[in-house]
Amino acid sequence: MAADLATTRRCLHAIAEQVMAGPQHRRSNEIALRITNEGFATVAEPGLELTATVLVSTAGEFALDGASCACLAAAVGVDVGAPRDLYHDLTGVPADEILTVTPSAARELLEALRRGDAALRRLEPTQTPILWPEHFDVGITADEVNYGVSPGDGYLDEPYVYVGPWKPRVGEFWNAPFGAARPLRELPDDALDDFLAHGRELTR
Repeated sequence: MAADLATTRRCLHAIAEQVMAGPQHRRSNEIALRITNEGFATVAEPGLELTATVLVSTAGEFALDGASCACLAAAVGVDVGAPRDLYHDLTGVPADEILTVTPSAARELLEALRRGDAALRRLEPTQTPILWPEHFDVGITADEVNYGVSPGDGYLDEPYVYVGPWKPRVGEFWNAPFGAARPLRELPDDALDDFLAHGRELTR
């Protein structure tokens, strides 16, 4: 299952970057994506939404598994490619690579992002969490502290929540190079809220 998660995460990240955020930036000058009940979507034109199994547009629904970013982009009528000249830490997934998206793994990853979005809205009700295509995490920034949930990356290969103050902190809570992090599987929703709130208190 861990292999399915890593492979599926890489593919979802590539679609977010090359089929959704990149075309959105070229058409609407916006790279932010938003979390939905079933996955994530663009915030401006072109209007696209991804679920665990399909990419949805006005042209129809197109299966993720077995497609490529180039094929998906052509199907929904956009030019494939990451946002240009904005960041350099790209996924590196070739546009014509056939993607392997396991629905159960995709649902787990997307549920982690949905939980993160909900927790961040409870932490800071005045803010709208953003799914960033560069690091593929949903987050907010308040008082020079980044809060968010990642579906996993080079730091931790599973979904996790983090608190990342701009100025380094010391103490037992701060267990990551960028601040503090905990695997999401260890935290039910109330504990997730407590972790974020505790991080906020420690940075005030």
